[in-house]
Amino acid sequence: MNGVTGSVLQVLRHLEREGHDALVVAPGSGPADADVHGARTALLRSVPLPSYPEVRVAFARTARLTRLLREFAPDVVHLASPFVLGGQGVVAADALGVPSVAVYQTDVIAYAEKYGVPGVAPLAARHVARLHRRATLTLAPSRAAAAQLEALGVDRIRTWGRGVDAERFRPERRSTAWRDRVAPGEVLVGYVGRLAPEKQVEDLAVLGGIPGVRLVVIGDGPSRARLETLLPDAVFTGFLGGDELATALASLDVFVHPGESETFCQTVQEAHASGVPVVATGRGGPVDLVRSSVDGWLYRPGDLADLRARVADLAGDESKRRSFGTAAREGVQSRTWESLGHQLVDHYRDARMLRPIDDALLARAATRPSAPAAPRAAEGMPVPRWSRYVALGDSITEGLCDGSRVPDGEYRGWADRLAMLLAHARRGSGRFRYANLAVRSRRVVDVVEEQIPVALSLRPELVSVLVGANDLVRFGADPVALARRLEGGIRALRAAGCDVLLVTPFLPHRSEARVLAKRFARFASELRAIAAATGSILLDVDALPALGDPAMWAEDRVHLQAVGHRFLAYRAAEVLGVPDAEALGALDAALHADDDTPVAGLPARVWLRVHAMPWMLRRLTGRTAGDGLSAKHEDYVELRPRSVRPRTDA
Repeated sequence: MNGVTGSVLQVLRHLEREGHDALVVAPGSGPADADVHGARTALLRSVPLPSYPEVRVAFARTARLTRLLREFAPDVVHLASPFVLGGQGVVAADALGVPSVAVYQTDVIAYAEKYGVPGVAPLAARHVARLHRRATLTLAPSRAAAAQLEALGVDRIRTWGRGVDAERFRPERRSTAWRDRVAPGEVLVGYVGRLAPEKQVEDLAVLGGIPGVRLVVIGDGPSRARLETLLPDAVFTGFLGGDELATALASLDVFVHPGESETFCQTVQEAHASGVPVVATGRGGPVDLVRSSVDGWLYRPGDLADLRARVADLAGDESKRRSFGTAAREGVQSRTWESLGHQLVDHYRDARMLRPIDDALLARAATRPSAPAAPRAAEGMPVPRWSRYVALGDSITEGLCDGSRVPDGEYRGWADRLAMLLAHARRGSGRFRYANLAVRSRRVVDVVEEQIPVALSLRPELVSVLVGANDLVRFGADPVALARRLEGGIRALRAAGCDVLLVTPFLPHRSEARVLAKRFARFASELRAIAAATGSILLDVDALPALGDPAMWAEDRVHLQAVGHRFLAYRAAEVLGVPDAEALGALDAALHADDDTPVAGLPARVWLRVHAMPWMLRRLTGRTAGDGLSAKHEDYVELRPRSVRPRTDA
């Protein structure tokens, strides 16, 4: 039994209660004696960890894990504190195309450092990063754990804490008889947990000599004999569990935890539920659990004098202990395993949504797309307020190859369609004005140095930016440098008070596009960070694999046809909060079904002659398709929801 096992058992209880089926694959050393709440079990042969026999490690062949999972046919694979078995589990999940949720519960990197094996900590860090980056989703129990994972380059991190059994752990369990047996008449300062180097229990030696205080150590582990020598005046109870542990915790006066490598620290929650104030290090999981001067104290990490002072403060003030204990109990009332179980199942659903997106990616970069954003209107957001919208970019935003229901030689495009949707959403709210400064073949430098200054002179409220593809197809393109150049322009727009819709460039899902996929993925990854840093609204096209379908693309294979432009416009409308955008998109698609017959692919020789060769010739002569062209709407045009065509402002 440990925190990981306890968490898994609580998850199984919730899954059983909610009618889900579960299979537990775990190291075994004999028959399972825990209540697994109706789950099937597959206990694998295991070996004890050297110098720590209480921890067992299973080395199963990935083929066997794959077979177990295939037979069970799971909707999601939950990797509980993954390292060895979990690493093989994520490989098996990938082999079957099943989403995986990796729960970061054990700081194995810090453990490797504590055990002092040369060179192991860097290896552990690389393994943790590789495993969690491969998982569909990672759940971190605290802000400190999430920050540690982010520093390792892990993406898709969600915070998922731990519930506490407030029925078992409660102040009413306090027992005078138990206290009298342990140390009658003294203030009891207790630690609960494994007795192992990573827990830093030896730091509690600094508490020796505080008048009227008795240290109580509850737990067992490989360091017990050494600790009994270091802490000769402490009472060692050995391992306690169940109601016996609950009684012991509630009977303490102060709970103390010195470990600095805790990703969460469940025993802090259990102490709080028992009405006991806590003194813990100000690092790792306890930072999210202990409210200094409310329900305990956080001492400066590594400052043992501060640890002693904080314990002495509570030990010498019964009224403060009582006040802190009451606040502690109140603070955990909402942290039930039932609510945490519902959150976990929601994370499972997210992982199931994300897995198809991952499978559709042409290449992987530092970050992957999140699930498609929920329509802002559905979250109670107000109707879009913008009355002036400017679109920036290249041929995609110009609308090339979208000649749907416009005169020959003219184009609509996703931005024109989005402008009409935004105008429609403002019914009765005054006029809506729109400018489109995009021109085919334009690059990041053109948008930053030419289009953005013009846009700023128009004083828009909303600006969309979709650019980068023409840069990324060039030999030697640097996605990071391009993103930094674009970031300057985005920050200028935001500084002027503009809302920015930032759209990631995209490729058709064709085999020939794979040679460019890594560049596009890296650029999209950088744009995600820019959107977060600048407060821009992100339309992450990598989260919309349908747009890569060749049926969305024109015969030239590099531009969208009308159906693709419509799809992009309605997805943009959704993230901007246009009411009923999804329903409007479905209606629009039905009305234009006859226009959406997939374009027949040109024979390779015809495509080369009609499209590829002219493009290469322009490149060789230093020309572009946009030379001499101006934007289709260099100034605002006014759009009315019921008008068929825009008219120029007077």
